[in-house]
Amino acid sequence: MHIQIVHDGRKDLASKASNDCLCNDCGEKFGRKSDLLRHQKTVHEGWKDFPCNKCEKKFGQKYDLFLHQSNVHESHKAYACDKCEKTFGAQKNLIKHQKIVHEGRKDYKCDNCEKKFGQRSHLLLHQKRVHKSQKDFACDRCAQKFGEKSKLTRHQKLVHEGRKDFACEKCEKKFGQKSYLFLHQRTVHEGRKDFACEKCEKKFGQKSYLLLHQRTVHERRKDYSCDKCEKKFTQKWLLLSHQKILHEGRKDFTCGKCENKFVRKSNLLIHQRTVHDGRRDFACNKCEKKSGSKSDLIKHQKAVHEGRNDFACDNCEKKFGRKSSLFKHQLTIHKDN
Repeated sequence: MHIQIVHDGRKDLASKASNDCLCNDCGEKFGRKSDLLRHQKTVHEGWKDFPCNKCEKKFGQKYDLFLHQSNVHESHKAYACDKCEKTFGAQKNLIKHQKIVHEGRKDYKCDNCEKKFGQRSHLLLHQKRVHKSQKDFACDRCAQKFGEKSKLTRHQKLVHEGRKDFACEKCEKKFGQKSYLFLHQRTVHEGRKDFACEKCEKKFGQKSYLLLHQRTVHERRKDYSCDKCEKKFTQKWLLLSHQKILHEGRKDFTCGKCENKFVRKSNLLIHQRTVHDGRRDFACNKCEKKSGSKSDLIKHQKAVHEGRNDFACDNCEKKFGRKSSLFKHQLTIHKDN
């Protein structure tokens, strides 16, 4: 009888420990309170107490620092991928790389939506960013809010300050994020296109571009619907842009040299380059016309040299080479509609 009481007491203690070690932010359970505290510090509070003494990178856990140093800074990398040129200091990192990059495996599924991820850390980050409603860090320059202070700081640097701290050694191009620089070097200077479409011969430098191509071209999917009108979009940024322009009428980017405001940062930069700097960097190879942006050059070539009329009026059968010409036609001819 005594043994039974002790055993039941242990069960109660184990159950209590399990409840005590439950993360209130994401619902994950831990065997020890120290593990829970470490999880909360690194995942939810963004603490990074372990800096690398060979570069400026910081990590939330000592093990992650060790992995970083062994993979990035140690010259001896015994495990090479037979499908690309990448090498690794540990076999498990090679296996993980092959699963995610070359096999496209996504073993971690979000319980709140159908999205899948190749790494557990990416799933947790997704859940925190997308499904966690509380966003305590608001930008004082626009209406955007963030769940993490680091994301707010990065947003302000990239969007409002226009900072580009990562320069390419092979050309003059600069980038706001290190990952964009690496991607630029791999696709532009190395000419690598490692992701081929199985349904056509097209190749891509990024897996995300391949997936987008398959979803929009071969499957013709439009997964992002506007909750204020019936319009659907192939990409989330197109939906957000549509809502900001059409339904909110927001123009968050102001020119410092005049009072003009713009919906997108790219439009502001084009305006500054063409209007205030007088630059026309994009020359047509079929005539002497020069354009201020690549998109304007492409529009010119389609309308003038290819004779394409891609913009059709919904009210009549007339077609136009430029969207602006279609709008002008609708305003003057069909203004009552």
